Amino acid sequence: MTPGPRNLITDVAGLRVGNAEDHRLRSGATVLVADRPFVAAVNVMGGAPGTRETDLLAPDRLVQEVDALVLSGGSAFGLDAASGVTDGLRAMGRGFVVGDQRVPIVPGAILFDLTNGGDKAWDDNPYRALGRRALESAAEDFALGTAGAGTGATTANLKGGLGSASVVLANGITVGALVAVNALGSVTVGDGPAFWAAPWELAGEFGGRGHATKFTPDAEPHPGKRLGEATTIAIVATDAQLSQAQATRMATAAQDGMARAIVPSHTPFDGDLVFAAATGARPLPAPEVDAFLLGHAAATCLARAIARAVHHARARPGDLQPTWAARFG
Repeated sequence: MTPGPRNLITDVAGLRVGNAEDHRLRSGATVLVADRPFVAAVNVMGGAPGTRETDLLAPDRLVQEVDALVLSGGSAFGLDAASGVTDGLRAMGRGFVVGDQRVPIVPGAILFDLTNGGDKAWDDNPYRALGRRALESAAEDFALGTAGAGTGATTANLKGGLGSASVVLANGITVGALVAVNALGSVTVGDGPAFWAAPWELAGEFGGRGHATKFTPDAEPHPGKRLGEATTIAIVATDAQLSQAQATRMATAAQDGMARAIVPSHTPFDGDLVFAAATGARPLPAPEVDAFLLGHAAATCLARAIARAVHHARARPGDLQPTWAARFG
C-alpha cells in the first residue's frame, strides 16, 4: 500500500472537499461532494452523536445514494450547515428527483466546539452560510489542521483539527479518509510527541517521530474535557463499486482506525461516527477478498488522518490548548 499522489481523500477520483471557517467564531464546516451521487453508509460508536439524515443510509431504505456528506462544528446548531449545502446543490440542479422537484440528499454530523473561546453570541445561526461557502469552495486540494470542521476542535491535551489521508491498494483501488478530530481522548502517547497511530504512518506524514518508547498500559484515563464536549467525525471513501451494505461494513471496520489513533475512543461522551462513500468507478476484482482489504485500508487510513489532523493544527490567538507543533516542533 502506498499513499495517493495528494495523500488526501480526493485521491478517490471524482471527489472534492470544501472547507469554510470563521476564526472569530472558532468553528467551521467541511463538505465532501462528488461529480455524481454516490453510495453512502454510516456507523456510530460514540455515545453522544449529533446527526442529520443518517437513518436513510440503512441498506433497506429507498434512497441508496447521496449528493454530499457534511462535517461541521457548532453542536446542534452546526446541523444547519447541511441546509446550506442542500441549497447550493439545488441551485446546481442536483438532487433526488420527485415529480418536477429535485431534493438533494445531504447527511451530516457535528462536533461540539461551543466552549472553545470563540464568539458564539450570534443572532442568526451562521452554519447555513458556512455550509454554502464550503460547497462553493470544493476542490481536489484543501487545507488540513485548523480548517473547516476542525477549526475549533480540541483533544484531551492538544489542539485538534481536520485530517485526511489516502492509500492505493495493489489491485488499483483507492481508499481515503477525512476526519475532524475533537476527541475526549488523546492522539499522542503520554506527554511525548509520538502518535498512537505511529505504526501505520507512511512516508513521515505526521512527523516521523516513531513509536512511543514508554507508556503505562495500566494507567486509568481521566477526561481531559468537560463531559459532552467531544466527538470525532469522519468519512472513509473508495472508488470501488459497493452496495450500501458493503459500504456499511467498510464504515464499521474503519472505526478500528479511530481506536488505534485515539485513547480512549468511543466513550459515552463522544459522538464518534464514520460515514462511508463509494463512487463505484472500479468493480471489486475478487469481491470477498477485496472487501476484507477495503476494511483494513479504511481503518489504517483513518488512523493516519487523525494523526495528521493534530500534526497540521495551527496556533491562533486565544487558543485554549497548544498545537502539536508548538509543543514538539
